[in-house]
Amino acid sequence: MAIYLTKESKVLVQGMTGGEGMKHTRRMLAAGTDIVGGVNPRKAGRSVDFADRAVPVFGTVREGIEATGADVTVVFVPPAFAKAAVLEAADAGIGLAVVITEGIPVHDSVAFTGHARTKGTRIIGPNCPGLITPGQSNAGIIPADITKPGRIGLVSKSGTLTYQLMYELRDTGFSTCVGIGGDPVVGTSHIDCLAAFQDDSDTELIVLIGEIGGDAEERAAAYIRAHVTKPVVGYVAGFTAPEGRTMGHAGAIVSGSSGTARAKQEALEAAGVRVGGTPTETARLVLETLEVRGDTVRG
Repeated sequence: MAIYLTKESKVLVQGMTGGEGMKHTRRMLAAGTDIVGGVNPRKAGRSVDFADRAVPVFGTVREGIEATGADVTVVFVPPAFAKAAVLEAADAGIGLAVVITEGIPVHDSVAFTGHARTKGTRIIGPNCPGLITPGQSNAGIIPADITKPGRIGLVSKSGTLTYQLMYELRDTGFSTCVGIGGDPVVGTSHIDCLAAFQDDSDTELIVLIGEIGGDAEERAAAYIRAHVTKPVVGYVAGFTAPEGRTMGHAGAIVSGSSGTARAKQEALEAAGVRVGGTPTETARLVLETLEVRGDTVRG
């Protein structure tokens, strides 16, 4: 098992024929992703040749679903057109839309995430690296060759820190890694992923990566305390960030004591989460927790 994405997932790529879409489609195919088509109204009816297969291009997401049974779409569409692309995918009945595009206006994100919920479409992102179930499927831009299948579930606001923790724990491996994005409005939260990992029999431990700004980590801590029985290890980026400064992601804004790394660390630790001071220390805490857990099971 895994969460949200498996080897059975059939993936469309909206914007596949653009520069970024082509590059990452090639990488996703190399990782074993079952990419069944691209979407571009101006190039419908054509196909694009990759290393070992030709991928058809459809005029609409609905056409792609009807022809292939696709249940996932990855969106590489410029910000001005991203809202329309996601609305189209949701209206067509896609189950999962992974929105890689950054720079989408917040009001557009509010509109398409809300609409997607009414249609039963899960949104990952926007402004995210996507998600990967190592050895099965990769939907987005996460490097597929820096880790292996394992029993750690990872949910992260930060793409770069997603990659670092995957690499730090490459010898242990992951069930699924989800980069939810760091914008003020995202379609899938830490809590959504915590619930899914809690229910996933292949996930033994959960890593949660947060960052300054907002209260998502505090809300996740409350959820962990009430609902999560698996061990959780956390890391919060931004301990040295000045108050009131926007740091990187649009959602990472600190105001007074609200949204600070310290406040988030304290909330997580109060919920029983071991929080690392650096990514490397976080990886060490994961290994220590797994070792203790293994000794307990053996004992």
